[in-house]
Amino acid sequence: MLNVVVLVSGGGTNLQAIIDAVESGAVTNTKVTGVISNNKNAYALERAKNHGIQGICISPKEYASREEFNVKFLETVDALKPDLIVLAGFLVVIPPAMIEKYRNRIINIHPSLIPSFCGTGFYGLKVHEAELERGVKVVGATVHFVDEGTDTGPIILQKAVEVQQGDTPEVLQRRVMEQAEWKILPHAIDLIANNKVKVEDGKVRILE
Repeated sequence: MLNVVVLVSGGGTNLQAIIDAVESGAVTNTKVTGVISNNKNAYALERAKNHGIQGICISPKEYASREEFNVKFLETVDALKPDLIVLAGFLVVIPPAMIEKYRNRIINIHPSLIPSFCGTGFYGLKVHEAELERGVKVVGATVHFVDEGTDTGPIILQKAVEVQQGDTPEVLQRRVMEQAEWKILPHAIDLIANNKVKVEDGKVRILE
């Protein structure tokens, strides 16, 4: 059984997609054991509670220094004994010590087709604003392992979504969530839970 801990800062729609997929059996061999947020008002914590999942808030604002927070943050994660850590809209920089300890066991969902519209400053609506400004015709989402860079880790899954005439950033964001994010994030977790993902030479191989 894959113990999954989800880190989330906001509403938790991707968290809900994971919970629904686990409960419906679309994701197998998996249990969401905890949800951690840096925001005590995050609706994601309410979602966790509604499904009997432990929810924890730990914020950098509560600590004198980022170093002190990083130590406590890693302790909090360790206590949940995760096999896989999922970043689902988590807006806190992951400490290098955590990336090292959980190498190829932390995944992130990013709302673009990496390597386009990714890296520092590209998150949330900013991604979709930039895409529309550039006039691209196809957007999408990417699930990737987390390494020391920003959105630079090995890519697990991607799914493309078409831009439509008259799209606003908000409309496009919603379509990318519905058609891509909420599908490939649970799918990636299922693949990992069933030992179908291998990282070789910095690239992901999906086993049949």
